[in-house]
Amino acid sequence: MNNSSMLQNSLILTPLIGASDSLVKALSLSLLSLLVIGVYGLKMSILRPRLVPSMQLITSIALAATLTSLATLALQAWAFELHQQLGIYAGLIALQCVALEHSGFFTQARMMERVRQSGLFIGLMVALGVLREGIGNGSFASHLSWLTGFADANGQGWLFAADGGIRLTILAPGGFILLGLLIAAKQAWPGASTSH
Repeated sequence: MNNSSMLQNSLILTPLIGASDSLVKALSLSLLSLLVIGVYGLKMSILRPRLVPSMQLITSIALAATLTSLATLALQAWAFELHQQLGIYAGLIALQCVALEHSGFFTQARMMERVRQSGLFIGLMVALGVLREGIGNGSFASHLSWLTGFADANGQGWLFAADGGIRLTILAPGGFILLGLLIAAKQAWPGASTSH
């Protein structure tokens, strides 16, 4: 594992733990990341052959910051409450774009590998969002009106535990614990590859 892939994986961990405390936040940040990273990859594939190597990093930073700013402004105009809840995690998409560019994600990886990695990130983000919201709040899809625009009665979604749940899971340490348990479950699954 090289240093650039370690940087890329550590940058993914921040929104994965920080913004996955509910299904709506996890799903919206996943879709926003997919949109910005996809447009960024398309634009850089057009610009990359026209750039001298010394200007590639500054162009990458400027493009990533511009696209992320446009996406967060659109999110602010469309769903202000969701924009407030995502906070800095939406802005970290620009940093992720630059890290992916540096690691060769857009130039060296094949299309199927990029789709697989993006799908894994989205799947893990949504799975953590569902589990953390279900265990922590005792509800499912609370604040769905942030995405749809339809006002619900109290923003609680579908309740299945009237008195809530284990509040630790909606905090960052609980997210780390739950992610560790999911990784341990994957390793313990029969047929999973075990490399030591």
